[in-house]
This record gives sequence, C-alpha cells and structure tokens, in this order.
Amino acid sequence: MAEFRVPERHAQLLEFAQGLTPPAGWKVEISGDEIIMMAGPSVVHQRNLLTVREQFDAHRPSGLMPSENTDLASPNVGKLRNPDLTYIPVSVVELGGNEVPAELAEIAVEIVSVSNPENDLVGKVRDYPLMDIPLYLVIDPREGRVVLFSEPSGGSYRRRWDGTFGDTVPIPAPFDFELATTGLIRYSS
Repeated sequence: MAEFRVPERHAQLLEFAQGLTPPAGWKVEISGDEIIMMAGPSVVHQRNLLTVREQFDAHRPSGLMPSENTDLASPNVGKLRNPDLTYIPVSVVELGGNEVPAELAEIAVEIVSVSNPENDLVGKVRDYPLMDIPLYLVIDPREGRVVLFSEPSGGSYRRRWDGTFGDTVPIPAPFDFELATTGLIRYSS
C-alpha cells in the first residue's frame, strides 16, 4: 500500500502556522486554508472547564491523560485544532513535539467563547469528525446549552445529544458516565 502524503499546500500552511509566535494568551488553529487566532479564555470559561474536567478525571480510563490546549494535528485533511480539553494516550509523550495526531484523542471538549462562537459551533463540528475524534462535547455558556456529538462517519457525526445546563449528559465509552451540568455557569449579559 502506498504511503499517504500530506498535500503540499496543507504542509506549507502547517509549517507557516507553527512558525508563528502569537501574543501571550493566544492560540493558533488551522482549518483548511484558514489560520485562526483566538484570545485567551475568560474566568467563567475556565470555571466551566474545571467543572467538566474534574468529572472526566474521575472517570478517566487508565492509559489516558487529560490535556488542555494541546494541538491536535490532521495534516492529511489540513486541520490543526486546539481543544480546551482532550484526553489522549499517555504514550504520546514518547512522540515528543508539540502536536498529537488527532486520531489518538478520545474526546474534544470546547467551552464556546463569546468572541468567536462560530469556531466551536460550526468549524469544529465540521473538522473534528474529519479528524477522527470520536466524541465532541460543546458547552455553550452564552445560551446555557450542552451538545454531545458522537459516532463520526463519512466526515460528520451520526449522533447528536442536546441539553441545557442542569441536564445530565450521557458520556459513552471509554469514559462511560453521566456528566452533571448543574455546576456550569452562564456568561453575564
């Protein structure tokens, strides 16, 4: 079988993005031919992320580690994304570097930002299944909503679970628990 080669255009964009030095508190992502720079998160964002992470940590399978703001790379589809939280194999440390192959991630968790909600609600819903990330959990403090996407197939997620803050989210294997959302808080108006 022939070895897969990254399209030259995507390789050049990835190399360019990796050479950028964003200001402190900013992060860089790639989606297709677009470089996306995002400002650091708010205190409400961080508080909600902690609420979610503590529950995932309590149900973390052996051999997986949590990682916040890790670059997940899928150069074959021209994607470099940086979820707020992901769980990846501990063995990725052996790979070295600053990027993790996206297909190794078990989940991507995003807390929707006030400044660029379309990135989390549209761009990443499009990109994460293409990157073979099996679960995508979206927490939206603007609207008080929670969405869990699962079962990527053919470039999109086949399943979608919708709820509001206060609902219990059924998180499937490998975590297999009920995520309580009562502790999540909304952004102030």
